Amino acid sequence: MENQENRCPTRGINHIGLTVPDLDQATDFLRNALDARFVYDGLTTNDAPRKGSDTERQLGLSSGTMIIKQRLLRIGNGPNLEIFEIVSEKQSRPVGLQDVGWNHISFYVDDINYAVQKVKAAGGEFLSEIHGNSRHEDTEGNASVYFFAPWGSLIELQSIPNGYYYPKENEAETWIPESQSSD
Repeated sequence: MENQENRCPTRGINHIGLTVPDLDQATDFLRNALDARFVYDGLTTNDAPRKGSDTERQLGLSSGTMIIKQRLLRIGNGPNLEIFEIVSEKQSRPVGLQDVGWNHISFYVDDINYAVQKVKAAGGEFLSEIHGNSRHEDTEGNASVYFFAPWGSLIELQSIPNGYYYPKENEAETWIPESQSSD
């Protein structure tokens, strides 16, 4: 039996949730812009919507909210992306970087210029030109740029080909997804 004191209760990020106004449009954008791959549909229009007091309580939804579609995608060699299409009277705009809460997702890319071209062609709206990263990421050849997806979520493309540098008090090194071939 493994010593409980030596166990890490958290293995890592399994998935990131994203609510969009149109699940199929979002899927097309993520496929075209970031090479997302379909994993499965958890809920389709052929299924009854997830709704009611139990669903509202379990997921923290406002009264009357219905989940009408749910899909799992995978982008590269990272966590899964769970996408929801939800009908609710209380939907708001996506949070921005200045708002409290999870505010953006970053994708590591090997060729940032190529990635920018793909995202632009798919309909992403860039906030600026490609620029350098912040401290500990500002090694030679580094690059970063933010864009809005068609539904307004903030996404970052980032490349750090020469790695990070760390303060002497660091407790871990940054995780970077391994390169993967297409299957």
